[in-house]
Amino acid sequence: MAIILDTTQIDYIKQFNKVEDPLILEMRNYAIHRKIPILEDISVELIKTFIKIKKPSRVLELGTAIAFTTIQIAEVLPENSLIDTIEKSKDNLTIAKSYIERSGFQNKINLIEGDASEIIPNLSNKYDLIFLDADKEAYEQLFDQSIELLNDDGIYIVDNLLWKGFPASQTVPKEYEISTKHIRKFNSYFFSSDKLVSTLFPVGDGLGVGIKK
Repeated sequence: MAIILDTTQIDYIKQFNKVEDPLILEMRNYAIHRKIPILEDISVELIKTFIKIKKPSRVLELGTAIAFTTIQIAEVLPENSLIDTIEKSKDNLTIAKSYIERSGFQNKINLIEGDASEIIPNLSNKYDLIFLDADKEAYEQLFDQSIELLNDDGIYIVDNLLWKGFPASQTVPKEYEISTKHIRKFNSYFFSSDKLVSTLFPVGDGLGVGIKK
C-alpha cells in the first residue's frame, strides 16, 4: 500500500468505503497474492463518483490489467454507455476476459488487445472521460496521444502521481529511481498543460484529475 496519508487516517477512511462485492474481493485478493498492481479502493470510489457526476457516454481506459477498475467503472456507467479499455499483457488479458465475463458487464466493456501507443492513433471515438494507468515511462506519450480524443469539459484521470510518496522525497530506493524520475517529469508536464485545468488528489497513490478546456 502506498503511504501517502497517515495509516490511522487510511484505516478511518476505509470504514466508509467497504467493498462487499464477492467478485471484486476475489479480484483484489488475486492481484495481491500475485503482486499485480491494482487501484486502491478509495481511488476507485473517487473515479466512480466522477462517473456518476459526469454520466459519460464513452470512457477510455489505458491499462486494463485484470479489469479490476474496468468492471467497477462499467458498474456505474449509464445504460448504453461503453468503456474501451486497452491492455497489452497476454497474461493479464486472459484473466481480464474471464473476470469481465463473470461480471455480467460485457455489454459495457470493449476490451482491446495491444499496445496503447499503437492503438490510440487508430481510434475514431471521442471520450467524456479518460483514465490513464499504464507503464510510467509511457505516460507522457499516451497522454499526448489520447488528450486529443477527450471532449471539451471531459475528465482526464491519471493514477500513481504521488508514486508511494517518492516524487516528494529526497531519498528514493534504487529500484524506484527510474520510475520516480518518470513520474516527476510527467507531473510537471501534466499540471502545466494548457489543455486542462488540473488538480492532484492525495488519495490512494495520488490521482491527477484534469478538466479539458
